[in-house]
Amino acid sequence: MRENWWKINPDTLIDTPFLAVYEDRIRFNIERVIGAVKGDTTKLRPHIKTHKMGEILELFKIYNIKKVKCATIAEAELAALYDIPDILLAYQPVGIKAERWVSLLQKYPESLFAAIVDNLDSAKALDKLAQENNLILNVYLDLNTGMNRTGISVSEDWSALIEKILKLKNLHFSGVHIYDGHLKGTVEERSAAASEPFFAVSEQIETLQQKLDYELKIVAGGSNTFPFYANQENVESSPGTFVFWDINYTNNLPEQNLRPAAVLVGTIISKPTPSTFCIDIGYKAVASENPIDKRLVILNDENLIPVSHSEEHLVIENQGKNEYKVGDTIYAVPYHVCPTCALYNTVQVVGKDHLIFDEWKVAARARKITI
Repeated sequence: MRENWWKINPDTLIDTPFLAVYEDRIRFNIERVIGAVKGDTTKLRPHIKTHKMGEILELFKIYNIKKVKCATIAEAELAALYDIPDILLAYQPVGIKAERWVSLLQKYPESLFAAIVDNLDSAKALDKLAQENNLILNVYLDLNTGMNRTGISVSEDWSALIEKILKLKNLHFSGVHIYDGHLKGTVEERSAAASEPFFAVSEQIETLQQKLDYELKIVAGGSNTFPFYANQENVESSPGTFVFWDINYTNNLPEQNLRPAAVLVGTIISKPTPSTFCIDIGYKAVASENPIDKRLVILNDENLIPVSHSEEHLVIENQGKNEYKVGDTIYAVPYHVCPTCALYNTVQVVGKDHLIFDEWKVAARARKITI
């Protein structure tokens, strides 16, 4: 790996803190994921929650990735604005959100939209709303394979729920959705844990398909279980973090050999003691849901250790011999890039020549675009 790949030519630096993304590394990561599915991009439905950017969607289209998954109405609208043909809202639309969902479908009829449901009452409410608006809504059944966040448990009679959904005239049943982000451990351990519920679900879906006159889809997994689902037939896998990667997955998913492509850039603003200095990457600039040792890793020097964090300030202890002065630039990779990206209105795009050459808008960090 090229030494100091992250360093930006100071002539193009802007005021800090900012988030820089490296286009050559983004392309490398996209190509790695495509390689994992042996070039069959129909098996990919990447989650766009990590980046929330139209320019990344344009890259997806260049690489023939035509399906995405999202978590918000704004993300779904962004995908429609960039002419993504197949968009899955992996979030059960309820109440006002369901009304916004219908408005989105009406505004962007060229895109194929679908959402998830996990109970009959929510399905009936969507069916009623669809009937009132003369629509047919595509839905997937959200299955809970152990994460216990959303979905009907796979230990319940979920196929009976599908039978009831099939009777709702204004819903089209498209398949099932599985997210198993709770699975940890080695790639072998994650794959083994994912396989048992998946094969049981797959068998029931095949049986159900025999009663229908169309193919049902299985949308499954995230970054943790992508290596397993990438090797299964008739599955659309949904990694998201691969676009930018981060320290968490670099440490815990080493088998995927992806490259961090998003870097926090900050400035030393003070040296309060001989062994410490303060930079401007506060917890308004980096995701901070984890303990302080799992928020970022500084690239300049492995001996620079975060010791105190507040809204606009991060205090670093210098445990090494290198000297730093006020005004020096500090580079760091976030531990969790998805919520970090959502803290910024824009990102700065860096080329192979270490120059910032563009700025991309994090358009779907907004709760609303037009709907």
